[in-house]
Amino acid sequence: MKRRKFSREFKLEAVRLVRDRGVTVAQAARDLDLHENVLRKWIKEFSADPQYAFPGHGQMKPEQLEIERLRREVAKLKAERDILKKAAAYFAREVT
Repeated sequence: MKRRKFSREFKLEAVRLVRDRGVTVAQAARDLDLHENVLRKWIKEFSADPQYAFPGHGQMKPEQLEIERLRREVAKLKAERDILKKAAAYFAREVT
């Protein structure tokens, strides 16, 4: 069985159906052919951060972008450090 994927617009509309129109989670889930827990998770995610809810593939929250940038920077600095360590060991060996 293949996992279904839903667009951001679909998720937002499903959440609005429950929050704005007063439809119960159980009824909305049945109408949209979803499991109740999936719809509850979407509502919780939307409530936590409405502006950046359901970012989709390749679209990260600003915090996630910063973390990713810092990870790349750390990897680059570690590589530079390792090169300098090897160079220092090489030149220390040449002197003796």
